[in-house]
Amino acid sequence: MIDIRVKLHDRYSVEFKVGYVVDRDREENEFRMDTWFFVPHSLGISASTYSKDDFYKDVRSNVRLITPIYSLEEIAEGEWTPFVFLEDAFQHLVEERTRESIETYEYQIKMFTSIFKSALRGSVNKAIHHEVEVNERELMVGHYVACVRIIARRYRELKKIVHVQGLPKEALNYFSFGDEYLSNLIEFHTFRLLDGLKEFDVKCYEQEKEKLLELVHEEIAYKKKHGYLVAEKDSRDQNRTVIYRRGILKKYAESDLFLKASKKRDGVLVEQIYYSLAAGLSMIFATVIAFSFQKKYGNFTMPLFVALVVSYMLKDRIKELMRFYFAHRLGKNYFDRKTKISMGDKVVGQIKDGVDFISENKVPEEIINRRARTDLLAADNRYAGEKIILYRKWIQLDAEILGEYSQYDISGVNEIIRFDLGNFARKMDEHAYELYVPEGDSGYTAIKGEKIYYVNFLIQLRHEGNVDYRRFRLMITRDGIREIQNL
Repeated sequence: MIDIRVKLHDRYSVEFKVGYVVDRDREENEFRMDTWFFVPHSLGISASTYSKDDFYKDVRSNVRLITPIYSLEEIAEGEWTPFVFLEDAFQHLVEERTRESIETYEYQIKMFTSIFKSALRGSVNKAIHHEVEVNERELMVGHYVACVRIIARRYRELKKIVHVQGLPKEALNYFSFGDEYLSNLIEFHTFRLLDGLKEFDVKCYEQEKEKLLELVHEEIAYKKKHGYLVAEKDSRDQNRTVIYRRGILKKYAESDLFLKASKKRDGVLVEQIYYSLAAGLSMIFATVIAFSFQKKYGNFTMPLFVALVVSYMLKDRIKELMRFYFAHRLGKNYFDRKTKISMGDKVVGQIKDGVDFISENKVPEEIINRRARTDLLAADNRYAGEKIILYRKWIQLDAEILGEYSQYDISGVNEIIRFDLGNFARKMDEHAYELYVPEGDSGYTAIKGEKIYYVNFLIQLRHEGNVDYRRFRLMITRDGIREIQNL
């Protein structure tokens, strides 16, 4: 199965979070994701102005394991919870005090906080957006607060296990990093919940805000007591440091989920073989011409001299034409880059990707139909058609190696792809556009409109015979992305 979520990352970037979920009954799983970018002609994006290198500079991706899924209730009160692995790692550290036990202890802290983060996010999203019965949302908020308090208390009580003499200082540091990050998560997601309730359910917000703010105040007081940084309303320097430290803690806590990626060009050997064939064919042509003229006119004659010069000139042209022909064929069957993804020394799988500008007649009919151009745009495209970029991805994952990774059930990997559209905005008109409207019976006035452009993404997802399509449309101005629409 392939799951995809798209959101705005910043003013000029869009983020695709693609989840590749493996089928455990298959040793190797293959996934394909083809994305067609339909770009307005007026943006000046073409093969001559926007090269492959330009595209790959604008695309950034990270690959990480899919976080094991638990609810807040399962973490807080379930029998088989991350606390089981966490407490076991704490006990082994105290008993064995080896480098391996320290690494396992640190790993379990990181996994616990990552799982907790995912559970918090899911619980908050459900409380905000879930269709509920009367008073059900209030119950969900109360359950959220109760579970969060239990989880925070249980984690902090584990400090008693490792608060013994003789343990390396780094062991207590790892606990503190997890503790501070856990507190940051509680504060951040509780404020998210408050914002969501204020927007979507004002009545619930008024009833529950005191309870939620009390939870926030508890965490802030806890952080101050233990020397963790907190945001201050009138302290610009401290707030800058708070943001920096929270970013470092996030990267640290999630580091064990990220996979090592080793990139290189794809199809290099086959490419060199094709190019050698091109050189050989051009040499055969030149040699045949030389032998033919030598046999007919003899050695050291003017016709032979002219033939040799002409054949040499044509040889290079034939060589370049053959290189172009083979390169075109190569592009259809191979990719630009190949990335091996691994956990430690074990290769989990590989990702191949390639990008090309293509003409509309090479776009599958079902993609054109799903593009669903308006009549006006279809008419305009006869004179200045959209430029189409095809970005291909092929992913192979080893389900067996994923299953061996840890005690947790790892269902697959997430690839986070960020695409920067800053280059697309260079030739856009200024977004402020003047319009005129009547005012009263005898006057008129000028108003400001906004000049926008649309970039459409059509995505085809394939896995084990299943095919799914997604369409997204970006509304962009010279000043950045205004909106992303899921169509």
